[in-house]
Amino acid sequence: MILEIADIRIAPGQQAAFEAAVQHGATTVASRAKGFKGYKVNRGVESPERYVLMIFWDTLEDHTVGFRQGPLFTEWRAIVGPFFAAPPVVEHFTLVAKSS
Repeated sequence: MILEIADIRIAPGQQAAFEAAVQHGATTVASRAKGFKGYKVNRGVESPERYVLMIFWDTLEDHTVGFRQGPLFTEWRAIVGPFFAAPPVVEHFTLVAKSS
């Protein structure tokens, strides 16, 4: 399992609209991608224009090749991209430990 973490900054005052858009995009577009296993979105407390989007994938390639290089990515960015104040910083992680 791969965890994609996207650090997203949006324009001030757009929180409610962005939150609706990211939920819509994840449930109607990203969820159709091969290897998509689920997502979480957290909003910053100290920085309310900062979000951390976590998407779980079967493999790295399911995200980097299948999703990012396919038509679903264009649909996804059309939904969430207009809110970005800067390009998101995206990295991938593998689980090494967890609580029971």
